[in-house]
Amino acid sequence: MTAADPPTAPLPDGRYDVLVIDADEDGMELTLVAGEHKGEVLSVSSSTSLGDPVDLMGMPATLVVTDGVPSVTIDG
Repeated sequence: MTAADPPTAPLPDGRYDVLVIDADEDGMELTLVAGEHKGEVLSVSSSTSLGDPVDLMGMPATLVVTDGVPSVTIDG
């Protein structure tokens, strides 16, 4: 999933472990679970579905930020 809208306060480019804390057909909210940004919450939106929003909640995922653009891969 590639976000159409970057986070309000963009993270530096890199790879982050996250947890899906909310999801709907337009995107999801993620919380970072490690590193200096641990506990921060990000909203990402997308036109591509990663699955049923209810099934996604609580799932571990990987967030990769490249040139300020986030992409999410569900790890489960």
